[in-house]
Amino acid sequence: MIPGFSPRELKRALKRMGLDVEELSGVEKVEFYLKDRKIVIENPQVVVIKSKNQTVFQVVGEAKEETTGKEQREAVVAVNEEDVEFVASQAGVSKEEARRALIETRGDIAEAIIRLRERRGSSEVQ
Repeated sequence: MIPGFSPRELKRALKRMGLDVEELSGVEKVEFYLKDRKIVIENPQVVVIKSKNQTVFQVVGEAKEETTGKEQREAVVAVNEEDVEFVASQAGVSKEEARRALIETRGDIAEAIIRLRERRGSSEVQ
């Protein structure tokens, strides 16, 4: 970890500072989902550093970036057919429009209804 310190000495020093350090074993993959891409780290070394108020995860490994297209984002969001019907009826739109809004809002029913009503309201004004 730090040159000149044995892992045991380092762990003791961090403990005196109020930090608890633990290495997670058996981690196969870590994924970070960003708006337009995904970062994947296969077989990483993961260290957890805990203090009173927070937990820090240190991830070490080879990172690979993947772009996420619209199709991949849609596959991540499971949309319930009852939710689609509810959103369609509340917003006064077709089921397909309701489904798209639910996917865009990652399944947030209230947000989907609000967005659809705003879109409908702005198109009625024109």
